[in-house]
Amino acid sequence: MSEVLELHAHVEGEGPDLLMLHGLFGSARNWLSLQRVLAKGHRVHALDLRNHGQSPWAEAMDYELMAADVAHYARQHCAGAPVVLGHSMGGKVAMAMALIDHDWLAGLIVVDIAPVENPPTLSSVLAAMMRVDPSRTSRRQEVSEWLAADVHDERTRAFLLQNLVTADGALRWRINLPAIERAMPGILGFPVTLAGARFDGPCQFIAGARSDYVQAVHEPVIRRLFPNARLATISDAGHWVHADQPQAFLATVGETLVQWG
Repeated sequence: MSEVLELHAHVEGEGPDLLMLHGLFGSARNWLSLQRVLAKGHRVHALDLRNHGQSPWAEAMDYELMAADVAHYARQHCAGAPVVLGHSMGGKVAMAMALIDHDWLAGLIVVDIAPVENPPTLSSVLAAMMRVDPSRTSRRQEVSEWLAADVHDERTRAFLLQNLVTADGALRWRINLPAIERAMPGILGFPVTLAGARFDGPCQFIAGARSDYVQAVHEPVIRRLFPNARLATISDAGHWVHADQPQAFLATVGETLVQWG
């Protein structure tokens, strides 16, 4: 098994521990505004997963490894069993953690993802990023223009550009694109090794009404793995539920955390 990595985290607040896990091509900074609100009642840890943000890179990348990274972080930095909240890929990491480590997790909040195979929508985005060499410029707008040939949505491009950093006067991607490319089939899926596992603790799924990542056909799989799961749908929200409807998202998360005590 690959070595467990020491993940970077941005931590705010005091109280029960809440871990927040971003999606593919994301980072801890995606949560900053929401983290600030949730930190009024919790000690909120926004983590960079392996090969993302400021966390270390590694050749190997799958859900068992990412779950082990986060579990290691939690045992090092949390006072007790944390609630883990994850969006998209981060949601699958959170689910894998719950199914592997049954006892130490206080609860699970999964945002717009199910423990099933996803369509290869983001594979084309990854390919577009790999075709761009940002070191040829020092201008983010120029990188955006290069991406625009394949990534037509301006909002998606803005999200991807958050992965640019400046080094020696030029730009570079701060995520490990080659490792992510190799891991992509597994990232799109969910570990078959966990098909017979279950997490009996509290679990809240939050879906966007305009997203197709969580569908009615997925509910039997969700309930087999997470028998105590509750499902909530937020109106007028797509896959990035927390960005589309932040107030409704915070209300749902806040109500869930209060109910769990």
